[in-house]
Amino acid sequence: MPSGQASGERSVMTKGDVRMKMRMLLTAGAASLLVPLGTVPAAAQGVPTVSPNATRLDIAVTGESSRVPDLAIIDAGVETRAPTARGAIEENARRMTQVLAALKKAGIAEKDVQTSSINLSPQYDYRRDEAPVLTGYSASNRVSVKFRDIAKAGDILDALVAVGANQINGPSLTIDRPEEAMAEARLDAIAKGRQRAELYARALGKRVVRLAMVSEGGGGPIIRPTAMRSMAMEDVAAAPPTPIMPGEQEVSVTLSMSFDLE
Repeated sequence: MPSGQASGERSVMTKGDVRMKMRMLLTAGAASLLVPLGTVPAAAQGVPTVSPNATRLDIAVTGESSRVPDLAIIDAGVETRAPTARGAIEENARRMTQVLAALKKAGIAEKDVQTSSINLSPQYDYRRDEAPVLTGYSASNRVSVKFRDIAKAGDILDALVAVGANQINGPSLTIDRPEEAMAEARLDAIAKGRQRAELYARALGKRVVRLAMVSEGGGGPIIRPTAMRSMAMEDVAAAPPTPIMPGEQEVSVTLSMSFDLE
């Protein structure tokens, strides 16, 4: 036996051997962490266990919320007639300029006034067994107007008629910013859905295990605007001041919900 060598043989690890062993240890440690999700008990994941014999309940629920409308929208315009197309257009432009000036004077912002239609059409006299006879031209110009102060809407309508507006449709009353009402309607729908699921569960001798799915209708929330009849100049020329009563308006949301019962 050479001097300096122990009686028992001792293996000597090279740097390559050390690196190989470290890789083996790291691989084994990582593998111990990769436990398939399906092998972890559902209770440990915080998810209620559902029996294979559970009953799936699918329901549609409508939640509602109400608000006082804060926006009125009208369609106002001028229709003029003249023997010539030029005459009809010029008279229409003159009176429509007065209508726009009245809106500006009433404090309506430019962004709340939008042209909705402009039209020029010939007028004929139709008689039996005779060819139509051209009698003149009709020109019309209409704008969509938003009133953000509904209390003043009636006075503004009267002012429009006074300066030459002879065609008025509306107002249609709606909610300017319905997001908060929509959120309330969604919460109402969820609460109603849970109550209905509990009712079915009791009737079937079961219990609600979990809410499995919630889906909002593709059409989204519905706002039901309050519409008023169309008014022509002869309807309002001699009428008293126009009252506008906003009342209340409903916002509704329909949800599809699925529950597991067992």
